[in-house]
Amino acid sequence: MNPQTQQKPITLLICALGGEGGGVLTEWLVDIALASGYAAQSTSIPGVAQRTGATTYYLEVFPVPLPELQGKRPVFSLNPVPGALDMLVSSELLETARQVGNGMSSPLRTLLISSSSRTFTTSERMEPGDGRTDNAPLLDVLRTQSREHHVFDMSEMAKDCGTIVSAVMLGAIAGSGLFPFPRQAYETVIQHGGKGVAASLRGFDRAFSQVGTQREQAALVSSLLSDQELLAPVVKGLEADLARIFPAEVHDMLALGHARMLEYQGRAYADLYVQRLQQVLGAEQQADPAAAQGYATTREMARWLALWMAFDDIVRVADLKSSASRWQRVSGEVKAGDDDLLQVYDHFKPGAPEFAALLPAGLAARVTRWDRARVAKGKAPWAMPLKIGTHSVFGMLSLRLLANLKWLRVRGSRFATEQALIEQWLAGVVRGTQQNWQLGHEIALCGRLIKGYGSTNERGKDNLMHVLEHLAVGATFASNELRAAAIAAARNAALLDEAGKALDQTLVQHGAPARPVKAQPIRWMENPHRKPKAAKAT
Repeated sequence: MNPQTQQKPITLLICALGGEGGGVLTEWLVDIALASGYAAQSTSIPGVAQRTGATTYYLEVFPVPLPELQGKRPVFSLNPVPGALDMLVSSELLETARQVGNGMSSPLRTLLISSSSRTFTTSERMEPGDGRTDNAPLLDVLRTQSREHHVFDMSEMAKDCGTIVSAVMLGAIAGSGLFPFPRQAYETVIQHGGKGVAASLRGFDRAFSQVGTQREQAALVSSLLSDQELLAPVVKGLEADLARIFPAEVHDMLALGHARMLEYQGRAYADLYVQRLQQVLGAEQQADPAAAQGYATTREMARWLALWMAFDDIVRVADLKSSASRWQRVSGEVKAGDDDLLQVYDHFKPGAPEFAALLPAGLAARVTRWDRARVAKGKAPWAMPLKIGTHSVFGMLSLRLLANLKWLRVRGSRFATEQALIEQWLAGVVRGTQQNWQLGHEIALCGRLIKGYGSTNERGKDNLMHVLEHLAVGATFASNELRAAAIAAARNAALLDEAGKALDQTLVQHGAPARPVKAQPIRWMENPHRKPKAAKAT
């Protein structure tokens, strides 16, 4: 018997979410195999996941052409065998990790190709805090449980090419060289599809190059780089003066935060950001002179301080809505061509707090009192509904005019209020770090509480200030380690429970008072379906 006839089938497991064309991709591969003269079989395993629904497709291809089998037919399996896959391709990172966790991938055998994009689960979306699963552990699993892996953003690549993910996944499979099919066979099956051929071919080509030449490019780059260049990587976007002041562990986060401050308000505001970070760095160097913790507190402050200092207001919203990058993104999402007319309408509903934020403290207080008086009388808070056509000259000029009011922002009441709260939090971090590194680190992480806008943002700031005033310095603890643990418990409780009941319970458990109950006006609404009472005859 010919030894080639004893070869085992090439096995491939495809994991795709609902609507991503996993079935089309599988049909493409079967058609390619048959057209190239190879025996193939595919099966699908439908399932309902926590997102839009996940389905796996299993494919086996016998690597010997049918004429060489002398009339014999290979026997294929209907289901994948854990640890016996030659390749696993997935369009979503967590789904990839789930399949790896099921034992599908083998460190000695499996070539793994995955998208780095995420479709968040229901549990991730429900958490008031940042409920997203950290990607780093998922990527570690992929690296350790595969003989070779390629991870890139398939969703973004498909969007850039104007196609669907299945075309990108086909290009990645072709670029891997797993199957004995020529590239022309892959492109031919796409051309026979009849719809979106040009876009699908673009996505195929991008992914083919991404996977097919990645190892060669990496080897070429490594050979060209000197040892000194490898030991001293350059952080893009970080100014040389800042790179000398701050340790390398902070550079990447500092570069992002500093760039945001420059865009948000300007050089003076970016300098204030740096000055505040230097206070934290000095305290951390004093508490941890050997840098055993890798400047983790300064790094976290670089992140949360930038987010807080760049708080959302009507100036910021107008700037983002009228930016050139936003128009380009919208045009790409709707796939507008050069000859297409695109109209974009933005809906705004600024209220009294938004206008008061740009006024001096005295005028802002009067506006706020007037609005609260309206609410106390049972009326709805005042707001101004707006519909602005961003595509029109008048609409764009209106937004750009509002976006250029950065000079007014620093004179407004909200700017002063935000800076005062930031300074209070900053002082707590510096003071806590000087007392105990862990204590300062936990206070720095409380910056996670500041998020959203409107009532959500106000509630987060109230929670942070309450923790600072009653746990960071108020309550009595036997050690700074216990105080740090109490702050961490309060922060986690606040992030898990939007209503704040868990936070109040945690505060009381650690000897701090619960948050004060805020008065909420009751609005009485007339029932429009209630029938009037009939008048009694006298």
